[in-house]
Amino acid sequence: MPASFDEISIGQVVNLGAVAVDAQALDAFVRAFAPGWNADRGAPDAMTYALWSRLEEHASADWPQTKRLGVDALRWARNPPVGELLRGRMTVMGMDPVGENKGIVIAQHDLLDEAGRLVFSCLTRSVFAR
Repeated sequence: MPASFDEISIGQVVNLGAVAVDAQALDAFVRAFAPGWNADRGAPDAMTYALWSRLEEHASADWPQTKRLGVDALRWARNPPVGELLRGRMTVMGMDPVGENKGIVIAQHDLLDEAGRLVFSCLTRSVFAR
């Protein structure tokens, strides 16, 4: 990712990394947060969100992103099964400079399965340093 807001461009695609749906993590998540969910159905929606959030947090650790303003338009397309490798990507959809020191970046985030099918998507609005 570029070093500042001014080096980001609309249409830019950023790889967020990959994560597999782990059987032990799924079982622990279901016990703690989704009692009654059958793990044979794959990861519940909340766990899929948590997997995306972990990928995004790790990928953005060195970005000039200073604040997350919102996560909107959440969409779950399927529940990934145990062992499924999920790849994250972010596509910059819009930008708005706000003064001399910061700007807003609107981005589409997707989690894709091994076949390239959509598993989860959302839109984010974040403040980036200029």
